Amino acid sequence: MSTPRPVMLPGTIPLTGYMRIKQILSIFPVSSSTWWDGCKEGRFPKPIKLGPRTTVWRAEDIRAFMETLNNQNT
Repeated sequence: MSTPRPVMLPGTIPLTGYMRIKQILSIFPVSSSTWWDGCKEGRFPKPIKLGPRTTVWRAEDIRAFMETLNNQNT
């Protein structure tokens, strides 16, 4: 019998692991094209390609990015 995985509420970030773009865009109010442009320009965290059609971001990188945004606003 397998152990149930914790359910992630919309808009929350796991402590570790990977996040897909839909999860990220539920937290940051930008369009997907703006997010991709920001990644390309280095303004947003760098994505990781897991396969030809699968791109993810490290949850730790997203958390660190949020911290830098919070520190800029204070």
